Amino acid sequence: MDITTFTSKRFLISGSIIIVILILLAFVPLYAPGYTPVLLSSILMYIILAVSWLVFSGPTGYMSLAPAAFFGVGLYASAIIGKALPFAIVVGIGGLASFCLALLVGALTLRLRGIYFAIFTFGLVMLMAHSLLFWELHVTGTRGRFVMVMGYNTVYYYMLGIFVLLLITSYLIKHSKYGLALQSIGQEEDAAAHTGVNVTMVKVTTFAISAFFMGAAGAVMATKWTYIDPFIAFNPFYSFMPVVMAMFGGMGQLYGPIIGAAILTYLEEILITRFAELYMLIFGAILVIAILYLPDGLVGLIQKLWKRISGRKHAHT
Repeated sequence: MDITTFTSKRFLISGSIIIVILILLAFVPLYAPGYTPVLLSSILMYIILAVSWLVFSGPTGYMSLAPAAFFGVGLYASAIIGKALPFAIVVGIGGLASFCLALLVGALTLRLRGIYFAIFTFGLVMLMAHSLLFWELHVTGTRGRFVMVMGYNTVYYYMLGIFVLLLITSYLIKHSKYGLALQSIGQEEDAAAHTGVNVTMVKVTTFAISAFFMGAAGAVMATKWTYIDPFIAFNPFYSFMPVVMAMFGGMGQLYGPIIGAAILTYLEEILITRFAELYMLIFGAILVIAILYLPDGLVGLIQKLWKRISGRKHAHT
């Protein structure tokens, strides 16, 4: 079997599995009502944040800590215009607002590298939270906003739709000239620039595309939370958790962050409900152990185990 045939069969099998899983997820509210759609909405939220983060930071090696900023913009977009426009348009505006913010921030900062970029993106989250708090307290005279509430099933289907669009976008980027350009930037940015790659344009565009999905997810999740304020919307937790989830699942493949986000979100739900007082201690210990002993994430561990099993089978035959 040549490599082309093997790759085609692998693609067909992977595509079939994904389609089956998405079909099952589409019928979840019908055969698993109650709390299940609520839990899956939270899982999908973290998956979207983690995969969106990976689309840019994975191939380029730029450590972005800005997901909370783009997610928070989506939350506030839903709070401000949610009652005036159809929900689908609100979600689109939330995504576009984050897209535009990322274009501006990326154009100004993506010439920075390493720790400087990471610090700036984290500073952006803090700047937006405190600036918005100042505006609300001293201009509008209020703190926080109530958000239009949508049904749990509506929230779930919108999150599922955003997830599907993100998967398609991620696949198209990875298998396009932009994907090759991003990989070349991650390997040696100066060499990529010398070969004709417009590194600034590629970085800024991909950064903005990833921000769009974060903002859209925020606009949807706002309707589940009912009330938001600047420190809820721009919580640094939503910047660090997508990074941790992507690392925990494995950054080598697109399904790594999906696995990591699903497992850690479910674990978070269990710990909060059963061990509320020890939640952060237990959760933190698990993350430290995973980072120390799973440098390539769960996907890397599975691949190593599979190679060992396959090697033993070949040795016996």
